[in-house]
Amino acid sequence: MSRTLRLVEPEAGPAPGEKPLRVAIASNDLETLDAHFGSASKIVVFDIWRTGARFVEVHEFSNATEQSGKHDDIDDRIAPKVEALTGCALVFALAIGGPSAARVVKIGCHPIKRKEPEPITAVIAQVQEMLSGSPPPFLRKILGTYHKPDFAADFDEEENA
Repeated sequence: MSRTLRLVEPEAGPAPGEKPLRVAIASNDLETLDAHFGSASKIVVFDIWRTGARFVEVHEFSNATEQSGKHDDIDDRIAPKVEALTGCALVFALAIGGPSAARVVKIGCHPIKRKEPEPITAVIAQVQEMLSGSPPPFLRKILGTYHKPDFAADFDEEENA
């Protein structure tokens, strides 16, 4: 069973023309990235852009896995969590199993594992830094700004030399 809490009136958003990146964070306390994807009691969702962020919603789950490495085939506890990621580009968690990661990627969300717990505010700041600088290739692809290099020009120069 899961519950979702959303803001009725969203806070101010990004500047015109700046598209926010929707990011999910696996948490047990709503303040810290401190949970494995399958065992997270909550998934907190934010819209993040270069100069700001806003809380979107939190999904709360009462049937988290026990992190034993074994999954109950009858009671699919991962499906509601994957469904909660709809529209998210990234999900941060301490760990995510291979089958769960495959399901997350299939809906277009990129899982990012962290080794240690960290404050959600730090995760938001790191995403803002990635958006402000030169984002890694996977993020440029998500943002639609990925351009493959044109190597043909290099070959033209060699032929003309």
